[in-house]
Amino acid sequence: MSLIRLNKAQLAFGHTPLLDNADFVLEPNERVCLVGRNGAGKSSLMKVLAGIQLLDDGALGINSGVNVAYLPQDPPRTESGTIFHYVAQGLAKVGEIIEAYEATAKAVELDPSEANLMKMATAQEGMDHYNGWQFETRIEQTLSHLELNGDQPMSELSGGWQRRAALARALVQAPDVLLLDEPTNHLDIDAIEWLEGLLKGFDGSIIFISHDRGFIRNMATRIVDLDRGQILSFPGNYQTYLDGKEEALRVEEAKAAEFDKKLAKEETWIRQGVKARRTRNEGRVRALKALRNQRSERIGRLGNANMSMNQSEKSGKLVFDVENMSFRYEHQTIAKNFTTSVMRGDRIAMIGPNGCGKSTLIKLLLDKIAPQEGTIKQGTKLDVAYFDQHRLELDPTKTVQDNVADGKDTVFVNGKDRHVLGYLQDFLFAPQRARSPVSSLSGGEKNRLLLARLFLKPANLLVMDEPTNDLDVETLELLEAKLTEFDGTLLVVSHDREFIDNTVTSTWWYGANGQWSEFVGGYQDAVGMGAKFYRPENETKIAEPALVEEPQKPAKSTSVSKPKKLTYKLERELESMPAKLEALEAEIESLQLLTADPSFFSRDQKEVNETLKQLADKEQELERSLERWEELEALKG
Repeated sequence: MSLIRLNKAQLAFGHTPLLDNADFVLEPNERVCLVGRNGAGKSSLMKVLAGIQLLDDGALGINSGVNVAYLPQDPPRTESGTIFHYVAQGLAKVGEIIEAYEATAKAVELDPSEANLMKMATAQEGMDHYNGWQFETRIEQTLSHLELNGDQPMSELSGGWQRRAALARALVQAPDVLLLDEPTNHLDIDAIEWLEGLLKGFDGSIIFISHDRGFIRNMATRIVDLDRGQILSFPGNYQTYLDGKEEALRVEEAKAAEFDKKLAKEETWIRQGVKARRTRNEGRVRALKALRNQRSERIGRLGNANMSMNQSEKSGKLVFDVENMSFRYEHQTIAKNFTTSVMRGDRIAMIGPNGCGKSTLIKLLLDKIAPQEGTIKQGTKLDVAYFDQHRLELDPTKTVQDNVADGKDTVFVNGKDRHVLGYLQDFLFAPQRARSPVSSLSGGEKNRLLLARLFLKPANLLVMDEPTNDLDVETLELLEAKLTEFDGTLLVVSHDREFIDNTVTSTWWYGANGQWSEFVGGYQDAVGMGAKFYRPENETKIAEPALVEEPQKPAKSTSVSKPKKLTYKLERELESMPAKLEALEAEIESLQLLTADPSFFSRDQKEVNETLKQLADKEQELERSLERWEELEALKG
């Protein structure tokens, strides 16, 4: 039995058809990836399925009782209030009841007056009437599962953690269908792999949009391709889709060639001499007109980008020499005693969680900021081209054309002048689009424009900070090919595992306390050699911490500290810790299995609350025990 069905759906913006008599069916327990070129209408289709965007014609059918939750592409940047408040809003009226109860409970705790107690009684009646206790527990469990603190303000969260909050808001609705528009946006690799595990355990169907090939390969059970208003389905994995799509395009091209041949033959017939025109078949004339209309309505497939790079003369053999370099902010160490050498032709990826300081490390290498300790020496004859993930190099008030050529009609590419409009067509900007302001561009178009600017600059050192964001797969694969052909030095920051594996020869991996490790090969190679993620404690914050101008040196001490030794009692405590931790973990696992049972919340409310409290207490006890174990180990060592 299908969950969602689209029948002869039509949707257009202006003269561009995004859906053209398109059909689609979603079955239970599917994980469907929706792919297509930038601007094909994938996000619009998601909004149609979510009931946000109405169709121009056709029908959307959602099976009775099917609950659909939608995660939009952009994180909720303007939300106020706490995470709990934001997530509870996903439950509409029930969420309001729960929020009112939570606020009243806090008021009673501060002021147990008769007026507040009466409000509490009213709030409890509302919770009973709407079964709010069960939903409140669901919110708390979801927040715990996604490692979110319900009391933390939304305004403090980085993009990646705002993404988690938005996902929590969708999940608390207990949906049968999850609609996820670019769910890996703003997530680092560690978080992407965490999300993969979470979604694979989701008991329902998922439709998701993604350009991350590794994520698609790991997640999709079916690929749906939105191409020129048509929805094409490819059951199976991502490779099956690639093979099927290639064959479909080959068949399409063959049919188009046969059609054009037939049309040319009929056009020749209609232009024959006077005698032939007198005797021509009127039915054949009508058929020719129909062929002409059919040809004019045929939508050609958007071509591939055709990037070309301006390479300068070779740099010196040594590009960077880093010696015992350290740099830190007030609450975070970006690098500590980092030593490395970058040679001409090296292709290096920087891998680490959001907020660890990858972009800061790039600025240190490029001499935008100075290290606080140690040295960074740049090599000779360096011509640097820098791709900025924040797109700050683009002027949103200028046109696409002027952002590239600065008012001129030509650009200099590979030793010769080219008209700027011809050059921009290589990056899939039609002349009309090239005259549009940058502010009207999509994310993928802005990234293509940045690449167009970048590749005009003669360079032997490419520094690329998140170059794959919003690029469709075809453009992404072409970028990989061009970077492979580039014979200079490449430094890249990316969360796209497949892109890293396809473009670099070594990786720098962020570790605890700003320790960077070097591995030969790409992401998978580093993981195979034991690389693990370390997440800085302040990663959830948006604000950049204040720069510490000079690290504080410890004050000289006149006394010599002696190494501490554990007492007999503390030694016995340390020896008992592994068994204690194992026992706690076993108890927690048992309680988690109990609460995961679908029938758990139908039990007596008192029993449910006591079990949840017991689970929370055991988790806190485990956390305290781990901290105590670390303290004892430190004293011993």
